[in-house]
Amino acid sequence: MDDLLADFLTETHEGLTALDSALVRLERTPDDHPTLSEVFRLVHTIKGTCGFLGLPRLEKVAHAAENVLGRYRDGALQVTPAGITTILSALDRVKLIVAGLEATGREPAGDDAALIADLDAASEGRGIAVPDAAEAPASPAAEPAAEAVPEGGAVAAQTIRVSVDVLEDLMMLVSELVLTRNQLLQLARANQADAFAVPLQRLSHITSDLQEGVMKTRMQPIGNAWAKLPRLVRDLAHELGKKIDLDMRGANTELDRQVLELIRDPLTHMVRNSADHGLEGPADRRAAGKPETGRILLNAYHEGGHIIIEIGDDGRGLPIERIRGKALANGLATEAELAQMNEREILRFIFAPGFSTAQQVTSVSGRGVGMDVVKTNIEKIGGTVELVSKEGRGATFTIKIPLTLAIVSALIVEAGGERFALPQIGVVELVRVAAGGAVQDGAPRIEHIKDAPVLRLRDRLLPLVSLAGLLRLPATPGEAGFVAVMQVGGQAFGIILDRVFDTEEIVVKPVAPILRHVTMFSGNTILGDGSVIMILDPNGIARATGVGADAAGAEQRRGPPSGSSLRSDSRTSLLLFRAGDATPKAVPLGLVARLEDIPAERIEMSGATPVVQYRGALMPLIPVSSGWMRPEGTARQAVLVFTENGCAMGLMVDEILDVLDERLTIQPGSGRPGFIGSAVVAGSVTELIDTAFWLAQGGEDWFRAARPAAAAASRPQLLLVEDSAFFRHLVVPSLAAAGFDVTAVDSAAAALRMREEGARFDAVVSDIEMPEMDGIAFARALRAGGAWAEVPLIALSSRAEPADVARGRDAGFTDYVAKYDREALMQSLADCLAAPLVG
Repeated sequence: MDDLLADFLTETHEGLTALDSALVRLERTPDDHPTLSEVFRLVHTIKGTCGFLGLPRLEKVAHAAENVLGRYRDGALQVTPAGITTILSALDRVKLIVAGLEATGREPAGDDAALIADLDAASEGRGIAVPDAAEAPASPAAEPAAEAVPEGGAVAAQTIRVSVDVLEDLMMLVSELVLTRNQLLQLARANQADAFAVPLQRLSHITSDLQEGVMKTRMQPIGNAWAKLPRLVRDLAHELGKKIDLDMRGANTELDRQVLELIRDPLTHMVRNSADHGLEGPADRRAAGKPETGRILLNAYHEGGHIIIEIGDDGRGLPIERIRGKALANGLATEAELAQMNEREILRFIFAPGFSTAQQVTSVSGRGVGMDVVKTNIEKIGGTVELVSKEGRGATFTIKIPLTLAIVSALIVEAGGERFALPQIGVVELVRVAAGGAVQDGAPRIEHIKDAPVLRLRDRLLPLVSLAGLLRLPATPGEAGFVAVMQVGGQAFGIILDRVFDTEEIVVKPVAPILRHVTMFSGNTILGDGSVIMILDPNGIARATGVGADAAGAEQRRGPPSGSSLRSDSRTSLLLFRAGDATPKAVPLGLVARLEDIPAERIEMSGATPVVQYRGALMPLIPVSSGWMRPEGTARQAVLVFTENGCAMGLMVDEILDVLDERLTIQPGSGRPGFIGSAVVAGSVTELIDTAFWLAQGGEDWFRAARPAAAAASRPQLLLVEDSAFFRHLVVPSLAAAGFDVTAVDSAAAALRMREEGARFDAVVSDIEMPEMDGIAFARALRAGGAWAEVPLIALSSRAEPADVARGRDAGFTDYVAKYDREALMQSLADCLAAPLVG
């Protein structure tokens, strides 16, 4: 195939992709003259180039379609759905001929007479003719500016076409450069080669910038994978007799070309499913009180180092009882197991092979061969898929995938004397466990249920997998280890590890053919010291062991419900660190979003405040130590990152020490700003920081749209109702240090259930703005009668205008306190309980 024909085929593919979307858009808005001009220009370009290259069959079809579009453009005919259908048929024939050209270099034989006759008939009057051009309204298409869309132009002059093979080779060279950079840095650290420190640091920065630049050449808008969907939805709507509106958002969100190709088919299948199974017909939608036109939403956006894609509809939702019955009939679960499953677990059965709830098989779907393939393909690229459904209201699938498969961030870990790379995309947290499973230094212990290891983590039993045992490696008894808590689909499980070394950007190499049957590995990589190690696949580990997303989770369901309540006298996960003096300091781990190790050169000054560019914004850095000075040279700064409601702040510390679970007995402090008291943690006196104090130093209004909560007999018993986990962790230690036994729950409904179960409290503190039942409705429910009708009730809210306070008091609140005014809350509690408080 000569270069001229190859270039023509490339341009024609681009034009055909654009034409599908543009014609569907034109059918919806027939008066969209710029779109009509765009369609005419694209078809005209294809026709003109065919004549130049001597492709008579392709030229005749394109010419006939151009005639119809020319009549539309000139105003002689009005755009109709029938006419658009005929033109789309012509484009399908063009695609067929182009495919033959690609395969053989010649036009395939075929008879287009019937199609050309339909196009000629359409150009001669199929549609509504405009009787007189003088009576036709002025058309923007007649203006030169509307039609004069340059085929080249300034934008085109700034772009060139590069073979994908060239980009792949360039990416491979950059990958090797990253490996060499890692090796040099490790050698320099090992040999303390100070003379090379500065040039190596410069080389590291240049390599990172080059890597980022090459990655950008591989990035494509996800809209490229959506380009054929408007035509697909349009054809399905006609075939199924439905009215469907496709809403695509975030089409400019970019991701790696390789990932884009791998998700194209799963996205197409899910959109077809939404159109066929999800959306009702017009009559059913009218009967349900919905608009006749159903809506399918495609939304894509970046989140961290991942792409989030949402595919949702406002249709009938998934039938829970039918899924339950089908799972029972297919032997996927017993009646007893199904009775213990929540709605989310039952919904995941639709990802089982051969599973379908369709009452009849259609030409579109219903054969039970779709969603399991979608899930498998997404997991192959390290992604996850989640499902939320409400019967009668619709369903939404949420896909989380990595930006790229070429270079990923991973933890280097060890099990059985061997090192492995664990991609960070699935790691929720790392937990240090005590030696031999014993309780030691506050570390949690590994328990066993019918010989299956589990970890009791924040009142939840987490199923565990021993990596050494799974890979038949020698165990290392008697040593403290770690558990990597993984999230796979809707479930979590832990991987038992011997050691965790560091985080490193690794270059992903494909698994050798001899190892492809081992599902626990997704690839291999080369470390800085030249060692070749395997990359673990969390999804493969979950499938191989029966835990995680595809497991029934019986052991996990035996444990108490996770995270909905919190007690001030229960064990708390603490992050220990040093800052300033030698006394260890601690903060509840649940408050910390991330631990960062920031290079000194990234720290800048905004006035007198240190800041760092963090995830597209400037994040203030607040030093715990008053004598903090900016590190010099190649030094790094440890930072605890706090995030909530769009706010972010970094707390600068000297050293991260450990993560421990401890039952806290807080002794009030001496009034030193920034600390709420001291406690004995791991045998040492440890200061507990007042997180709210440090957040306020960051300058953000953290409490404007935030929410608090709490639970705990001689000390006053206090119930805190707060839907935000962040503010539950923030408020409970402060109230505990002030002399309360605190119980925190995440909803008004949970509080009312505690009332029915006979729980007793001296006072209740409740957020006002909560989902489902807000604080006002909660107050009225309490004051309507029952055991808590006379209990003091204090409102916490960012809305503290006189009208808001009056409304709260009318509903039954004893007092109304602005968030988060700690002193005002303590005074209000003292007044309500008429008892002196500690601190």
